[in-house]
Amino acid sequence: MKSDKSDFTQGSILKKLSFFMLPILGALVLQAAYGAVDLLVVGHFGTTSGLSAVSTGSQVLNLVTFVVTQFAMGITVLIARYLGEKRPQYIGQVIGGGAVVFALMAAALFVVLVGFARPVSVLMQAPAEAVEQTASYVRICGAGIFFIVAYNVLSAIFRGLGDSKSPLLFVLVACIVNIFGDLALVAGLHMDAAGAAIATVAAQAVSVVCAVVMLLKKQLPFKLSKSDLRLNTQCRKFLEIGLPLALQEFLTQVSFLALCAFVNRLGLDASSGYGVACKIVNFAMLIPSSLMQSMASFVSQNVGAGNKKRAKQSMLTGIGIGLVFGCAVFALVWFKGNLLSGIFTTDAAVIANGYAYLKGFAPETIATAVLFSMVGYFNGNDKTVWVMVQGLVQTLLVRLPMAYIMSIQPNASLTMIGLAAPTSTLVGVVLNIGFFLYLEHRSSREACRS
Repeated sequence: MKSDKSDFTQGSILKKLSFFMLPILGALVLQAAYGAVDLLVVGHFGTTSGLSAVSTGSQVLNLVTFVVTQFAMGITVLIARYLGEKRPQYIGQVIGGGAVVFALMAAALFVVLVGFARPVSVLMQAPAEAVEQTASYVRICGAGIFFIVAYNVLSAIFRGLGDSKSPLLFVLVACIVNIFGDLALVAGLHMDAAGAAIATVAAQAVSVVCAVVMLLKKQLPFKLSKSDLRLNTQCRKFLEIGLPLALQEFLTQVSFLALCAFVNRLGLDASSGYGVACKIVNFAMLIPSSLMQSMASFVSQNVGAGNKKRAKQSMLTGIGIGLVFGCAVFALVWFKGNLLSGIFTTDAAVIANGYAYLKGFAPETIATAVLFSMVGYFNGNDKTVWVMVQGLVQTLLVRLPMAYIMSIQPNASLTMIGLAAPTSTLVGVVLNIGFFLYLEHRSSREACRS
């Protein structure tokens, strides 16, 4: 049923978690490279308005991508759960129902992003010089939204099956396509932000083709039939897991869009600098993000097998791994943020603004190491409603109000705006520790009664 490598219910937790996590990390690095390459090439071969357009437009695209990823977490958790329970016969229904649900979602996103690209850009308060290019970037990415959604759903399926290597391989191919596409369309044909968007969509299309081919060739522990391709009883189950996460991620990303709008009010240099900083932030968050995704599959499989103690041990192991790397990334961002910003642009003002934001953001790299491992643990335990609640508290009651207050000060500083991120994350850590202790106490009382 499961190979030893994909069986997380036995063996060394550190070894298995690390080996499962590394391909996920690699895939996330390459995904982040999509946007980074876009910004890098436009920063060196395009215009400042094009750089701002990619910065703002990618925030919109991130909203869609991250929401879909969290939504698809329901599929990952449910597949892993059925493998742990040794009930693979239900997996085909999960995948078939998921295909229908996400196809409908992609259709709705297509209408919104293509039909309302300019209003979205205006709503984001894109600088006047960059509105048209921002709208073009959003419209082109919206036209390719089916590929973006399909890629994230297919990745969720592979992770649920305990296979994190295959997504790494097809996203590697896609990244190569994106690099050559950016160089040809932006540096060669001078298409600026529009060229970067076309390259990104083409890369995602290639990744989907590769994923489908790999899935068809893979020896699967279940059968998928045409009758599974419909709205079925499994849809409700993965929706119950994925919807709270998707809602939380949606509101979180909306807050990031609002933050982007706050920064855009400070001018073109601040907008471009913030965009550069966000790309560096994306890379800084890769290890915690890979731990969170790995943890969900790892914990879910062990919970399905009735091994809750091992599930808790995996969370503590993940926190330890995250803290080691988090401290290293903090030092790099804090002391060398100007050099990192200089990778994406040669404009001194943009570099200075990017570094200013990174100084405020830097503590986030440590705090997130704890938060994301705990979130992954709760996701694997089907505590996604709690994950949503704590996420909304962080975002709506701490991060967004703090960022707004900092942005309207007479001498508004990107550093102070950046501090909103680690402040809200620390609140999240406290909330999650409290919830974990509550669950442990409740479990102990139930054990005593029985």
